[in-house]
Amino acid sequence: MKKLMTGNEAIARGAYEAGVRYASAYPGTPSTEILENIALYKENIVAEWAVNEKVALETAIGASMAGARAIASMKHVGVNVAADPLFTVAYTGVYGGLVLVSADEPGQHSSQNEQDNRNYAKSAKIPMLEPSDSQESKDMTKTALELSEKYDTPVLLRMTTRVCHSKAIVECVEREEKEIIPYKKDINKYVTVPAIARKLRAKVEERQHKLLEFSNTTKLNFFEWNDTAVGVITSGVCYSYAKEVFGNTVSYLKLGFTQPLPTEKISEFCSKIEKVYVIEENDPYIEEQVKILGFECFGKNTFPPFGEMLPEVIRASVFGETLPTVEYDEKEVVSRPPTLCAGCPHRGFYYELGKRKNVLVSGDIGCYSLAFAEPYNCTDHNICMGASMSVGHGAQKVFNMQQDSKMRVVSCLGDSTFFHTGINSLMNVLYNNSNTVNVILDNRITGMTGHQENPGSGYSLQGDKTVILDIEKIVKGIGFNNVAVINPNDLKAVKTALDWALALDEPSVIITRWPCVLKKFSPEDKEEFKDAFKTYCAVDTEKCIGCKACTRTGCPAISFDKSEKKSFIDKNSCVGCEVCVQVCPVNAIGKVEA
Repeated sequence: MKKLMTGNEAIARGAYEAGVRYASAYPGTPSTEILENIALYKENIVAEWAVNEKVALETAIGASMAGARAIASMKHVGVNVAADPLFTVAYTGVYGGLVLVSADEPGQHSSQNEQDNRNYAKSAKIPMLEPSDSQESKDMTKTALELSEKYDTPVLLRMTTRVCHSKAIVECVEREEKEIIPYKKDINKYVTVPAIARKLRAKVEERQHKLLEFSNTTKLNFFEWNDTAVGVITSGVCYSYAKEVFGNTVSYLKLGFTQPLPTEKISEFCSKIEKVYVIEENDPYIEEQVKILGFECFGKNTFPPFGEMLPEVIRASVFGETLPTVEYDEKEVVSRPPTLCAGCPHRGFYYELGKRKNVLVSGDIGCYSLAFAEPYNCTDHNICMGASMSVGHGAQKVFNMQQDSKMRVVSCLGDSTFFHTGINSLMNVLYNNSNTVNVILDNRITGMTGHQENPGSGYSLQGDKTVILDIEKIVKGIGFNNVAVINPNDLKAVKTALDWALALDEPSVIITRWPCVLKKFSPEDKEEFKDAFKTYCAVDTEKCIGCKACTRTGCPAISFDKSEKKSFIDKNSCVGCEVCVQVCPVNAIGKVEA
């Protein structure tokens, strides 16, 4: 059976065919669709969203300990969060096969950095596979699980954006059921107190020697001999890019198993090639090994050290030119930066917050990161998931050291980010007697990555109804006395809440509660927000004075006609949040029943 699949869909299929019983993840581009597609195999696999990547890997480790094949998936920065258990399970090994999928993002399409997670496999001393297309994504998922059990180790499956999201034909087969291995207590394997861990450390080195032998003999690493004047060593999607540029005019060493690297095959290849190119995205991971083996090569001295190694990049680096393309006047291209959606519940809050003076806005990772831009000019920084409240706390402590400083910190994050690691940061704020204002933007869903369920939504990934973790109760349960819950579309309520919180000299929490405009409502949401999105707004052009106050809310449903000197609202985009109604100085905007 053949199917057209993305790399992410192919990984899910590979997990299904390989007999995986448990899967966990935290959503993050470009990895999100892996678990969403695994979840479709509900009769065979338990698939769950975890509150963060560390927990996702830990639950998969637990499933492996209990004897089942398991998989955890996350984007590259998520592995930073999961690194603690990763480095220890590299010592303990597994019972059931255990695979960690790291979806790296060369080019930073939707990420705060561009780290190369091949370095994690090398540092943790665990095997790594790198698919170059969808078929390999499926096949290598199955191979990774087999290697995990054979060599008693977790395995890193390193994906990149283009492999995750591009489609290709995949040959599918039926699922092969894997019996759950009966659990047995083994403290010398899993209890990592120093006396035991030191022995496990030696086991890691023994495993490395066995994996090196495998790397040099496996068909996952193979030669393609053509003209030996030029040769290319590459892995992952860069193999496809290189083939597009060079075709069959050069020889290739295609690496699919890349930790440890196949030193014997690399040496054999380089000894037969006159000029060697190492084509890889981001770090000189392969290049460094080639040079350690004593061979000259053209790597980061020829190709860019960051960004995607697209065919045109390779062609420009090697030949100094690119293929001809359609010529156009770049000045005529309208810039379309990302913006908050029409009706986004974050808009009203940031519209008011942006007016404040002497305020540092500590941001986080989510749709609300866009508040840094026009027209809000609001967010001062965003570091990583859950960091806004801890970074904000540190900044406020320094401001408080300065006698003449009037600076106050407002730390903002979303509901899913709060559950991810923000809750830890918020506890730190209270414990250390901060006077920051902490805002949880509860839009009732994990918005930025495509509306995945989270602990506050009331439903699991596979559609089972579950407990709703009430953010207000959690915050009060931690010990906060100053807590306000507001509708962020009510600008007066936002202003009042900010005035109240900033007047305090002790920690406070503001929870803005209104659903994402794109959210598919659950029955509970339908009851609570029964009046949401049932109107739209319209401009009375007779009253409109062309002041553009409404356009400064940043709503993409509002436009301004320069010839008419009037504002207009696209009723097909507007959902009636009424923020524009509240800012119009002449009451020229009203709501209309949809």
